[in-house]
Amino acid sequence: MTVDQIVEALKNVQEPDLGKDLVTLNMVKDIQIDQNNVSFTVVLTTPACPMKDMMRNACINAIKLLVNKEAEVKVNFTANTSSNRKDGQSILPNVKNIIAVVSGKGGVGKSTVSANLALALAQGGAKVGLMDADIHGPSVPIMFGVRGERPLMMEGAPGEKGMIVPLEKYGIKLMSIGLLVDEKNAIVWRGPMASSAIRQFVTEVFWDDLDYLVIDMPPGTSDIHLTLVQTVPVTGVVVVTTPQDVALADAKKAIAMFGQAQIKVPIIGLVENMSYFTPAELPNNKYYIFGKEGGKNLATEYELPFLGEIPLVQSIREGGDDGVPAMVGSDPISQAAFAAFAGAAVRSIAMRNANFGPTKVLEVVS
Repeated sequence: MTVDQIVEALKNVQEPDLGKDLVTLNMVKDIQIDQNNVSFTVVLTTPACPMKDMMRNACINAIKLLVNKEAEVKVNFTANTSSNRKDGQSILPNVKNIIAVVSGKGGVGKSTVSANLALALAQGGAKVGLMDADIHGPSVPIMFGVRGERPLMMEGAPGEKGMIVPLEKYGIKLMSIGLLVDEKNAIVWRGPMASSAIRQFVTEVFWDDLDYLVIDMPPGTSDIHLTLVQTVPVTGVVVVTTPQDVALADAKKAIAMFGQAQIKVPIIGLVENMSYFTPAELPNNKYYIFGKEGGKNLATEYELPFLGEIPLVQSIREGGDDGVPAMVGSDPISQAAFAAFAGAAVRSIAMRNANFGPTKVLEVVS
């Protein structure tokens, strides 16, 4: 066996999302051959890639079929998370992808989706941060069990302001207004003050190196959303809805906001939360109490990727209240749903970075 033979064989293995072979995409590195033993490394577009096993099997089959059926093939994986930032990177310079999680209305579980998306990405090996941008209704301190904790300050250079160090829990970095003020106090701020806080969370928090910064946005379509896209290069948005018509109608507004010519931020996809009820004692039963496939039909209508259905499971609510989100809890049903959703999301992000225009800060014309 020769290196050239291995390379030719691997030209027949397609990256499932990008539509090109691994060799053309320069994803194959460090080919080693020792008699019948072959090893090489595949460089993934994200450490949280859900297609590892499929790609491993495809590589092994290609070499056995096209080069040597007796070959012992070892496929190693590493990752260089894809990014398409072309904004000069003066803001969040070491963050590769910024994902805003949005909803047209409150009460659809956007914060639950944001938290478990961040956790699922981190469990896949990615470096992840979670920013709670819901200034008037912060949820992160409760959901992660860090109520009452306060972030530390880094000392700045002489004459410069120090940076806030985000808290870390379950392997991800966290920042929320709820970590800076007493939760018993209402945050009665006009829009400009809330927008200023968002800018501070971006420019004055030491996020350091991240593959993904997930931002839990406030519900609706507000000036905070405009502030975000004017401050940081948002890779794309994930829209959260529930199956019933009233939620779907508001989700259309969120979709429309980011599809407008003056904003034009790519939509990574749509996820439907509280899709069906599954009681713990009947894990194989699904009761569609809010309607069925409303989110899937909406995604089809707007030609958006449908990222999955999240069930209405008691343990999701309990984990959020107890500071143990579903992805670090013990319920396999909710974990499988969030893991599948996160897998679909990272695949959509990789395709966005490969096929859409550069990620940049937007100039919004009012």
